[in-house]
Amino acid sequence: MLTAVFHAQKQTEALHSAKLFAAPGVPPETPPTLFTFLKRLLSTAPPPAPSGSWQPLQRSASQEHAHQQWVQDQVYLNWMGPFFKAYHYAKAGLPNPQWRVELLQEEGRQGALFFYHPSIGPGNFRHLFDFLRDRVIALGYNLATSDQRSRRHDSYTETVAKHFLKPQPRDCTATGRCNQRFGTIMVDLMSINNQPGFIRIFCNPYDNDIFTPPHSFDELMEALFKLPDAPPEVQKLITKYTKP
Repeated sequence: MLTAVFHAQKQTEALHSAKLFAAPGVPPETPPTLFTFLKRLLSTAPPPAPSGSWQPLQRSASQEHAHQQWVQDQVYLNWMGPFFKAYHYAKAGLPNPQWRVELLQEEGRQGALFFYHPSIGPGNFRHLFDFLRDRVIALGYNLATSDQRSRRHDSYTETVAKHFLKPQPRDCTATGRCNQRFGTIMVDLMSINNQPGFIRIFCNPYDNDIFTPPHSFDELMEALFKLPDAPPEVQKLITKYTKP
């Protein structure tokens, strides 16, 4: 179960080599701790979070303005297509020299982790996280909640921001069965010591006769990520939005 994620030795070596979570004062055992967190995040019945640990995820007016400009400039084209290709590399069991994707599967649910690369920059990765939320909404979804939680550990702080989306309940057929599309969709951004780690996309189809059969996860990935490559003038805009 979750083989691609929880092969600890492979993941630990990859995290060390890419320095995805490197931060001053973080001991070598930090990556295994991250995998423990991942297992908890993806478990079927996670332990209840302490009261008040999740807080509404709110963007300031300046952050919203910057995001709108980022979308208008189409900066997302620098990564959507490459991540889509990396997803198919991962499905084929092939390595990708730059863009790292891990596949998730548990009891009929599917997902994928899209790992941060230093060339993206923290600001662009946060914009990408919110852009994926908007892409899901455009597929006929409602944003149910946007929350974030930070937990301090002995040598690091883990922060999770999440967008939880549900299909619109109004889209029902004449037979009374409602179109669930891909089921519920979660988009998470995981950070360690304020440094981005990965974006997780996970869908959980409804197992109920009142809903139509769900579309495949491959179809979701195509609907979200299949976009043209960035032209040279858009590639030059990456550094404009690198900072958080």
